[in-house]
Amino acid sequence: MHISTLPLLATIVACASTAVAAPKAKPPAFFLAGDSTTAVQSAGGGGWGDGFLNTTLKHGATGKNFGHNGATTVSFRAGGDWANVLSAVKSVASKYSPYVTIQFGHNDQKPEKNISMADLTANLVAFVDEARAAGATPILVTSISRRRFSNSTGTVVENLADVTAAAKEAATKSKAGVIDLNAASTKYLNAIGADNAATYNLNPTDFTHLNAEGSVVFGNLVAQLIDAEVPEVKKYVVPVNKIAKALDQEKYIFPAV
Repeated sequence: MHISTLPLLATIVACASTAVAAPKAKPPAFFLAGDSTTAVQSAGGGGWGDGFLNTTLKHGATGKNFGHNGATTVSFRAGGDWANVLSAVKSVASKYSPYVTIQFGHNDQKPEKNISMADLTANLVAFVDEARAAGATPILVTSISRRRFSNSTGTVVENLADVTAAAKEAATKSKAGVIDLNAASTKYLNAIGADNAATYNLNPTDFTHLNAEGSVVFGNLVAQLIDAEVPEVKKYVVPVNKIAKALDQEKYIFPAV
């Protein structure tokens, strides 16, 4: 008499499939490397970083803002900030999927820093390579626009083209993801106009750094760009609906903070 083994095999397979569950996806941890246009709000600077971390991360996602006022790609490494970023990446790898955003350029382009655009590109590529080696996914970020408008054209003075191009070249050379915050922020600022744009100034004469409200607005813009570039984090990076709607419609918003 022949006894079929198929039912037994089916039972074994079923038991195995229930006993070995698929590994649970780890939430992301975002570590923000950059200059004062990423950094926390202070007397000397303020960027989009805290607005992003404090209003868009959900479902267990976390992060830390390592932005440093006055930083260049050279000083960020020399002063130990970059080492701190890599240490943070390694410290959370067992519980989180680390991501490192990298935005530099505002200070690198200053003549007194003696950093050529070729140097900037090379320095960004090195950051990308080292972030990957530490276990993180790097995301290059082009520099957020300044908010000075031309009296003749009524549009934003675009004076970050060189560093934006350097960041994009670094992305191409390193095959890293890149979000074009420069283009997106410039487009939004042109849509809302000079007077509204100035309400995001850290102080009335500071057209580079962001106040708390500006940090939230542009932090949510960064969240939208990250979701488009890195769709696997969309569950965890959730822009505030009202702000996202205003950004999509290119309408001015001044959120309560």
